[in-house]
Amino acid sequence: MLQPVDPLGEALYYLRMTGLFYSRCAFTAPWGLDLPAMPGFVLFHAVTHGSCWLDLGDGDEVQLRAGDVVLVPHGAGHRMTNHPSSRAISLWDTPRTAVSERYDLLQIDGGGERTDLICGAVRFEHAAAANLIGVLPKVLRIESGASAQGEWVQSTLRYMATEARTLRLGGEAVITRLSDVLVIQAIRSWLEESDAARGGWLGALRDEKIGRALTAIHRDPAREWSVAILADEVAMSRSAFAARFTELVGQPAMTYVTWWRMQVALGLLREEGITAAEAAGRIGYNSEAAFSRAFKRTLGFSPGAARAQVPEPVLPAWTT
Repeated sequence: MLQPVDPLGEALYYLRMTGLFYSRCAFTAPWGLDLPAMPGFVLFHAVTHGSCWLDLGDGDEVQLRAGDVVLVPHGAGHRMTNHPSSRAISLWDTPRTAVSERYDLLQIDGGGERTDLICGAVRFEHAAAANLIGVLPKVLRIESGASAQGEWVQSTLRYMATEARTLRLGGEAVITRLSDVLVIQAIRSWLEESDAARGGWLGALRDEKIGRALTAIHRDPAREWSVAILADEVAMSRSAFAARFTELVGQPAMTYVTWWRMQVALGLLREEGITAAEAAGRIGYNSEAAFSRAFKRTLGFSPGAARAQVPEPVLPAWTT
C-alpha cells in the first residue's frame, strides 16, 4: 500500500518551468511599463527597491513595496507604473540592454525616485501544472514580512538585487534560477493558506483515499489499472471508490487514467524525441495503433504532430 500522500508536494512536483524572458528593471520616476497579455505564461515581478503600482485594467490597482513579490498567473496584460497617473510604454519599446538570450536590463530614466524590479515570464509545460495554475487567483502577492516565508523571501531578494547590481560572472544564471524559486514559493504559500486550494483537483489530492489513488496513477501510468485495482489500492469498495473519484475529480477514474497517460506520452515525445511506438510501450500500450487513436482522441492531435509543434496545453474537461 502507498504511504500517505503529500498533496502539496504532489502538486508542486509538476511545476517545472521554462522561462520566456527575465529582466532586471532600473527605473526612475516618472515611468510606466505596459505588458501585453501572454496566454499560457505566468508573469512575475519582485520589487527589490522603491515602490510601484500594478494595474490589470479592471480598476483594481495594487501598490507594491520593496520586498513584495507578485504573480499574474494567467498571463493577463497589465501596467506597472511608479504612480497610477503615469504614462506607460510598451514592454517591447522599453530601452534595453541584452545580457543574454533570455535576460535583459530595462531602463527608464525619468530623473525622480528609483524603483528596481526583477521581472519575467515563465511557462509550466506539464498538464498537471495547468490544473494547478488554473485555480490560482488573477493576482497572487506575497507581501514583505506578511507570512512565515517573509524572511526567506527577503533574503532571496537581497541576494538577487546584489547579483543584479554587480553583474558578476554567472549572475544571469543565479538570478533566473532564484526567480524560478520565488515563483514556486509564491504558489506554495498560496496553496498552504488559501481556502480555494481545498477544492477541485487539489481537493481530490488532499482526500485520504482519492489522493492516494491519484498519486498511484501519476507514479505508475504504465500499470494495467482498472477501477477494481485502484479501489483495492485504497481499501475501498469498487462502487464507493468510483463514485467518490468522480465526485472529487469531476471525471471517471479510467477517463483520468487515459488522460494522464497521454500527458506523460506528450512529454516523452517532446522532451525525449522518442517514437510513438516507444512512447506507447512506456505508458503501457502494446499496440502503437491503439495508442495513436487514444492520443488523438484525448489531445486532439496525433503523436507525430506532437513532435513537430508545441500547441497550447490541453486541459481536461473538469478544469474548464
